[in-house]
Amino acid sequence: MEKKTRNIEVKRDGRVCYHIWLEPDFGNLPAALKELGTEKKKLCIVTDTTVAERYAGQLQEVLQQCCNSVSLFVFPAGEEHKTLDTVKKLYEHLILEQYDRKDMLVALGGGVVGDLTGFTAATYLRGIDFIQVPTTLLSQVDSSIGGKTGVDFDAYKNMVGAFHMPRLVYMNLGVLKSLPKRQFSSGMAEIIKHGLIQDGEYYDWLGRNREKIMGGEYEALLHMVGESCRIKQHVVEEDPTEQGIRAWLNFGHTAGHAIEKLKDFSLSHGECVAIGCAAAAWLSWKRGKITEEACRKAEQLLKAYGLPTRAAGLVPEDILKTTKLDKKMEAGKIKFILLRQIGEAYVAKDVSDEELLQAIRYVCGESFSDEEKTE
Repeated sequence: MEKKTRNIEVKRDGRVCYHIWLEPDFGNLPAALKELGTEKKKLCIVTDTTVAERYAGQLQEVLQQCCNSVSLFVFPAGEEHKTLDTVKKLYEHLILEQYDRKDMLVALGGGVVGDLTGFTAATYLRGIDFIQVPTTLLSQVDSSIGGKTGVDFDAYKNMVGAFHMPRLVYMNLGVLKSLPKRQFSSGMAEIIKHGLIQDGEYYDWLGRNREKIMGGEYEALLHMVGESCRIKQHVVEEDPTEQGIRAWLNFGHTAGHAIEKLKDFSLSHGECVAIGCAAAAWLSWKRGKITEEACRKAEQLLKAYGLPTRAAGLVPEDILKTTKLDKKMEAGKIKFILLRQIGEAYVAKDVSDEELLQAIRYVCGESFSDEEKTE
């Protein structure tokens, strides 16, 4: 029986900007690329050592069907290599291989690979095309969509970057079978976040279908990844350069990024976002926006998908101080994303340091009584 597929249009200014293909394998990638006129182009696969071992050869074979030539650039796996030094080495590879403005980069991997490849594409020869072939659940539902690219600068995550839309996002859902459980769970943090900020019915569906999702049932994965892509695509269409509702996608990220940095990346991005979501949900409850039951249910759902909701071993004041380094600061104030209700987020520009510190203390293991609810 042939497996179902899905094709999502991402629009900008009313026109189709690129397509997101959700497929069971790499089989339809040549057809998708031929629509972009790649027959005479050189393609450079950019990937890391972990993904290269499993998929680079397979993808290279597929791409040779639809382009002039294919080269491969592999860099060491890990967030610590998402730097300008790696970009410099990729520039050198492209120059030596004589890539011009008509050629194209192919990001094969997770968020680190996609971010770095997109930034290189945005800046090489003042901008060349690239496509995303995400291989982790997290990158499929988050970083591969929307055109945000970047690299880390010293200790500052994604501090150097550019908006540069891909020409295509091709998702082989078959690769999810090879993901370690912890990495799969990491992607679920962003998926649960999508339901919390934008779609309460989808959020409830995630709760009802946990066994199918964690069991890797293809149709459940297709629906889940497709719906999360649809939600992110809608937000990106409404706000391509993060001037308005796109900020909602940062729900859980202010505290999450600080925890990620202080833990020296020993926790995954999704695990840190999950802790950040617990803090933001708690503060939404304390502000009287959602019920205590809704707050507890959000934590239970995160835990059900194997995600942490507590940041053990960290000093709350250190987390607060680190949030001040967030690039999303505006006039010295953090734009903190809270929930008005399940399925609807909002930007709060009036969150005080004391409120934020209380939320951080909560996820560091401390708790507070109902009487401490803030107004």
